[in-house]
Amino acid sequence: MTRPMFAYTKKILESVSFDPKLFCKELEKALKQLLPYEVEQLRDWLLRFTEEKPELKSCLIYVNQ
Repeated sequence: MTRPMFAYTKKILESVSFDPKLFCKELEKALKQLLPYEVEQLRDWLLRFTEEKPELKSCLIYVNQ
């Protein structure tokens, strides 16, 4: 996948961040599509993004495995 996939993933995750269950589901799907270095970038982005949304912190388990 190219860089646009990473940007698309962030856009999707931002749009479903109102629902933790849906957010986790979309995060799982994204992790299957992204390249390893993109997963690292996504992990860093998620850490910053979830600071303001503590209800989503439980989804970080998928990127910490």
